[in-house]
Amino acid sequence: MEGLLALLVLVLLAVPVLLIIALVSISGLKARVGLLEARIAELARRADARPSAAAAADVADDEADEREPTLGELMRGAPAASAQPPASATASPGSPPSPDAGPPPSAPPAPPRAAEPAAAMPPPLPASAPRPIFPEAPRAEPARAARAQVRAPAQPDPIERMVGAVKRWFTEGNVPVKVGMLVLFAGVAALLKYATDQGWMRFPIEFRLAGIALAALAGLVFGWRQRERKRSFALSLQGGAIGVLLLVVFAAFKRYGLIEAGPAFALSIVLVAGAGVLAVRQNAIALALLGIFAGFMAPIWLSTGQGNHVALFSYYAVLNAAIFVIAWWRPWRALNLLGFVFTFGIGTAWGVLRYRSADFASTEPFLLLFFAFYLLIPILYAWRQAAGRRDFIDGCLVFGTPLVAFSLQAGLLEGERMPLAFCALGLAVLYAALAWWLKRREHFVALATPYALLAVGFATLAVPLALSAQTTACVFAVEGAALVWLGLRQQRILPQLAGLALQVFAAGGFLIGISDGPEPLTAVLNARFMGALLIALAGFASAWSYRRAEQRNPALLYYLWGLAWWCGNAWGEFDRFLLSDLRADASLAFVALSAWLAAETYRRLPTRALSWTAALGLASALPLAIAQETAHLHPFGGYGLAAWLVYAIAGLRALRCLRDQAGAALAFAHSTWLWAWPLAASLSLHEFAGRATVGDGWTWGALALPFLLMAAALQWRPEWVALPVGERFRQWRGVVQGSFVFALALGAIVVLGQPGSSAPLPWVPLLNPLDLSQLAVLALFAFWLASPSAPDDLRARRVPLLAAAGFALITAITLRATHHWGGVPWDGSMYRTGLVQTSLTVVWSLLGVLGWVIGSRRGQRGLWLTGAVLMAVVLAKLVFVDRTHLGNLLGIASFIAYGLLCTLVGYLAPAPPATSDAPAEPPSEMSA
Repeated sequence: MEGLLALLVLVLLAVPVLLIIALVSISGLKARVGLLEARIAELARRADARPSAAAAADVADDEADEREPTLGELMRGAPAASAQPPASATASPGSPPSPDAGPPPSAPPAPPRAAEPAAAMPPPLPASAPRPIFPEAPRAEPARAARAQVRAPAQPDPIERMVGAVKRWFTEGNVPVKVGMLVLFAGVAALLKYATDQGWMRFPIEFRLAGIALAALAGLVFGWRQRERKRSFALSLQGGAIGVLLLVVFAAFKRYGLIEAGPAFALSIVLVAGAGVLAVRQNAIALALLGIFAGFMAPIWLSTGQGNHVALFSYYAVLNAAIFVIAWWRPWRALNLLGFVFTFGIGTAWGVLRYRSADFASTEPFLLLFFAFYLLIPILYAWRQAAGRRDFIDGCLVFGTPLVAFSLQAGLLEGERMPLAFCALGLAVLYAALAWWLKRREHFVALATPYALLAVGFATLAVPLALSAQTTACVFAVEGAALVWLGLRQQRILPQLAGLALQVFAAGGFLIGISDGPEPLTAVLNARFMGALLIALAGFASAWSYRRAEQRNPALLYYLWGLAWWCGNAWGEFDRFLLSDLRADASLAFVALSAWLAAETYRRLPTRALSWTAALGLASALPLAIAQETAHLHPFGGYGLAAWLVYAIAGLRALRCLRDQAGAALAFAHSTWLWAWPLAASLSLHEFAGRATVGDGWTWGALALPFLLMAAALQWRPEWVALPVGERFRQWRGVVQGSFVFALALGAIVVLGQPGSSAPLPWVPLLNPLDLSQLAVLALFAFWLASPSAPDDLRARRVPLLAAAGFALITAITLRATHHWGGVPWDGSMYRTGLVQTSLTVVWSLLGVLGWVIGSRRGQRGLWLTGAVLMAVVLAKLVFVDRTHLGNLLGIASFIAYGLLCTLVGYLAPAPPATSDAPAEPPSEMSA
């Protein structure tokens, strides 16, 4: 112990000595630098100044006016201008200047003043800005002044401020007394302990303690009397004396048992109160610091190791009460911090080393008392600040007190979650009430925001302590949205980042909770669904806050985040509680309602994200209709009809909400809406036809019928399908109509390879379901090509396109006739039969003859050439294909028929005139 005290004394003595040496060295360096600057300035003036005598006199006068006074002049009280010799004194005595003529150009510059040698010239004191060593051009001075205004002096960092505070303490005031009192205090404590251990003092301990107390009282009285003449000395002496008296009382009570706890407690109160009164009365923070420091250190120095924490904390409660009373009168932040560090530091050390569960009842009241002290002291500190510094906050106590106290409370409760949750909740309520109360008072407005943040923080902390992971995620998500709103309202980035972090943590905690928790037993009304729903709503609320603040990118990200949780939550619920064949129906109803909600929100807050959400929701009906067919054979099976009823009502309302403002999103939504209904009806009719055991022609016809009706309505009655968007449908009607026509054409091409049975009815060419549907597609295609809705390139080529389509359809009908009437199997072998080849030869020949005849009669050379090309193809077919069938009547009939038709053509349809002389082809009369 003695070694530690000696080391402490050496450190305390070494620091001021080193500081004094450093200050003396720095002062000497400053003097040398000032001397060198003065010499350089004098040399510069001698080298550059060569004016006339009159000009030299003016310059000398100006320099005398502008020259900065030296330290010696300031100490003598003489003005700088009077120290400058007059201009006439600088001229040579032998040649006085004439009033009419100036001095010769070669006049030497004025010599330096003899009164003060250059070597003894002290450095000039700086004025508003330091003078440059070398003169600069006048036009550079404004720029330098501007730079001086822009470059604000750098603020010292905390380490520099701490070093500066230590330097001031050891260099200002009565330094010897300060150092002496510290050393004396350590020495007295060490001497008492050593003398006691060695048995040097044989007389009773009562007399020894009384002697020390009398000496301390004498020092206190002497210090009080010296307070006016030697303030620093007197204050330091008073503080040391009070510290010694506190040490004596504590030793008499705890170490030697000379006085009971009551009298010792009373004497401690009297001494600490006396120190506080003296400090406040004399406005002496040093006295308060010395007294309180001595009071806190006394139990440490005289500890016996018995661990009587009640006595220790009672003693510290007295010291903190004194600090609190002093804080009522003086805003001494250093004293408050000293008490905070010692109280909670020593309390933490005792808790780590000595605390047991049995000590809770005797320890908890002290923790609450200390917390109350340092909860109120920052309020008193803010109240005692000057009017211009009311916004100054003692952050160490404001934030450190609840954090340290709650950590100690957690240690006392040994990790009990529910009591800790109630403690955190109580702190949240307390700080919220303080924030509300302080915000209404002008002096404490600056404290309201920190207390509000602490209230939010402890409320946040209470949630995971008391609730499950999923419930915690709910609360964190809502709180995160609230922090985002608060940060945007106050235009502060920190609450916004905190809100984002809370929502991310909420999502992570939720996922962890559902991975470890049990499966819910009730649909919708369970913690898992509600937790994910709150996370989604928090994301939507944050998106709304950013949208109102005109920050579109964060708003979009938060909206997509909320939408992902919204959809994922619903589909997860469907997967847990619905059978597989009902999930598609529930999904259709869900996306329809979601689209309606998005459209209603869009109507009040127009954003692209909302409009496209509604559009994509309506478009989801297309894949869901196919999923419904997979689940229960057709979209209207099971609960599908109810789902489509919901889709109809919600979709009509959503389109109505989007009608006035949405652009591309409305076009996409309405187009997919028009596609959804034919698709659902087509799949249902296809299923019904398949169940009726009819021919495949009926099945394919049923599949095409809804699309044919929609295409016909788009062609001739567009107003029937324009609801509810009205006249705006004109903008995208052509695109929708074209999509239906192309889809039907593609379907017609696909079914060209189908036999098209019309069972139970007999098959009749052109009058069976498949042929009728293909003819209808061909007619719609022709009318669409002739309408303004078709692209110009296709309209220009409509004749060859229609001719090719008709040729393909007639060929398919011919093949079906050979299958149904001739009994030819409908597979790849049918092309090797004579009946099929003869039928194709005759039909193609008839088509070629018709082209020849009609082209000749109408003078259309192109049509005539088309017929000729077709006849050439038939001839090639006869040579390479039909010649293999010349051994039977069908092959012979092919050749004879072709020959007769060609002869007939030669007689009826000679070649028409050339193209240049032929009349122009009349335009088609088909119109939309």
